Amino acid sequence: MTTSETSSRPGQDFSTKGAYVTGGQEFNRDTNYIETRITRDGRDGYPVEPGRYRLVVSRACPWAHRSTIVRRLLGLEDAISIGVAGPTHDARSWTFDLDPDGVDPVLGIERLQDAYFRRFPDYPRGITVPAVVDVPTGAVVTNNFPQITLDFSTEWQEFHRAGAPDLYPEPLRAEIDAVARRIFTEVNNGVYRCGFAGSQEAYEAAYDRLFTALDWLEDRLTSQRYLVGDTLTEADIRLFTTLVRFDAVYHGHFKCNRSKLSEMPALWAYARDLFQTPGFGDTVNFDQIKQHYYIVHTDINPTQIVPKGPDTANWHTAHGREALGGRPFGDGTPPTRPVDA
Repeated sequence: MTTSETSSRPGQDFSTKGAYVTGGQEFNRDTNYIETRITRDGRDGYPVEPGRYRLVVSRACPWAHRSTIVRRLLGLEDAISIGVAGPTHDARSWTFDLDPDGVDPVLGIERLQDAYFRRFPDYPRGITVPAVVDVPTGAVVTNNFPQITLDFSTEWQEFHRAGAPDLYPEPLRAEIDAVARRIFTEVNNGVYRCGFAGSQEAYEAAYDRLFTALDWLEDRLTSQRYLVGDTLTEADIRLFTTLVRFDAVYHGHFKCNRSKLSEMPALWAYARDLFQTPGFGDTVNFDQIKQHYYIVHTDINPTQIVPKGPDTANWHTAHGREALGGRPFGDGTPPTRPVDA
């Protein structure tokens, strides 16, 4: 049975996106999001329009991290502005405590919930990031994170930078979708299923599922540089945001401790390859990632002590993946614009 958390539930972790434990046993995730889309034809009432929308993220959140990578790779910085919430939050909402006076300078709000309530006064679900907000009205448009990045690729093409990669090439979409589904259920969500399991049995089942999937990925990536085809795609972005958090958070905090990422040779080299690719590592903030998980999850870490490690210098070491071939950006080029958020 699936039941969503409300936006005011004490101790809610908005990065889990409406997650809960059923009967003290198995972790579940509410996957019902605001399905409104921003499209060329504006069929949902929100047409593609540069400067109209603001992408609200947190550097800590893996789901939001996808959107910052895609926005940067495609060069949408001038078309879609970005607001960055702090790494921690209270039971009500993500907040803009990184901004002067704790107010988003474009939306003029202290809490992301204000944008949700502007459109849905009785919004019953979690106040999640990423969220795209309509600046003129101050109302949230969507928080449907899988669709947001796909629409950045397919609906905003007119505003992509010159040399932007095709992250969702039409001939490969069926395979990208299939790989992404398994990554979501078994890896992206699998680490949470381990961390928030309500019983030993549920935890061990989640643990086995997670490492079965990681072993499958280890095998797949031993002989190919990227997950689908010979270029970066949406599938790689979706996997990266979990891998980059694995040793810093999931291995210990979520008890995903059969192996560290750095002990899985192909996955570790693959993750370093992506990290060293413009658009990936330059959007990572390890300090904010750790602050979020270790401070917000008081049921798992009641002391709220944030670990000093691990040492992240090894992310910059040689990976040797070039030997597998592949063209990271296909016929395009890497982003050169400085990271603005």
